[in-house]
Amino acid sequence: MRALVIHAARDLRIEDHPDEAPGPGQMRLRLATGGVCGSDLHYYNHGGFGTVRLKEPMILGHEVSARVETLGAGVSGFSVGQLVAVSPSRPCGGCKFCLEGWANQCLNMRFYGSAMPFPHIQGAFREVLVADASQCVDATGLTAGEAAMAEPLAVTLHATTRAGTLLGKRVLVTGCGPIGVLCILAARRAGAAEIVATDLSDFTLSLARKVGADRVINTATDPDALAAYNADKGHFDVLYECTGVAAALAGGIAALRPRGVILQLGLGGDMSLPMMAITAKELDLRGSFRFHSEFAIGVGLMQKGLIDVKPLITHTVGLAEAESAFRLASDRSQTMKAQIVFSD
Repeated sequence: MRALVIHAARDLRIEDHPDEAPGPGQMRLRLATGGVCGSDLHYYNHGGFGTVRLKEPMILGHEVSARVETLGAGVSGFSVGQLVAVSPSRPCGGCKFCLEGWANQCLNMRFYGSAMPFPHIQGAFREVLVADASQCVDATGLTAGEAAMAEPLAVTLHATTRAGTLLGKRVLVTGCGPIGVLCILAARRAGAAEIVATDLSDFTLSLARKVGADRVINTATDPDALAAYNADKGHFDVLYECTGVAAALAGGIAALRPRGVILQLGLGGDMSLPMMAITAKELDLRGSFRFHSEFAIGVGLMQKGLIDVKPLITHTVGLAEAESAFRLASDRSQTMKAQIVFSD
């Protein structure tokens, strides 16, 4: 089978890898579609992020859909040819956090395409993937591209759960890449009354408005526009911070009303915080990391037509042109989500 392997920054290769046979409780899958994620781009453009660096060649990819080819022993509820969304998250099930129901905090997590541990956890951008049946969710009724969006959607659903009730709340989203735009969809579905989104790109902001933002602000061309929400100790109840940039976080905090909630999704590295404002306004700072049960919930929401991710899929290329998907995904002036088709 062919796989997409990163060796170093800008050194992406299509290589032959041996096929695998499914063991008990597993399925052999023929990959359908894979989406290029921000972490994939960090490996492609920079060879890693923060202290996480590539130390050996690694198959990339964790946003994927596939069709079932073979059922391993003991697997039921799936059929050959069935489209499934594949969760990249494989918690151990036995550590203290898994036992407490916090699978996303698993001490022994195996997450596709991660250079955090060594040896690295190989990713899912390969023509044939053997996965645990428990990772797979029936995606009947969706396109392969939609099913591959289940992972980033799950990230934003987990964040929305961390926010608490959003019914009637005023929401600010800073950063309108795929995660930010999906946060808009999730917040609207959860009952947000007003959603304002900020970014530096008119293209991404146009998609934010298309999926439901009430107002969009380009902070590059209008850097003072958000300040109008700072009066009387702030306007917004909830901030989805999706950039990982300290300036965006500080601007969002200034616009939050007292006892508002900060959801930090952006992973740009350590940031300095305006602690006086957080303390004086009695703000809640809540991290949001990965997901677990929200993966299947997201697939169900898409199947029921309650969340539409299709506008986010702006570019689709074949496996032979896979590197162009990484170049496209790096250009936020024209791309929201670039996907690679591995098979029909």
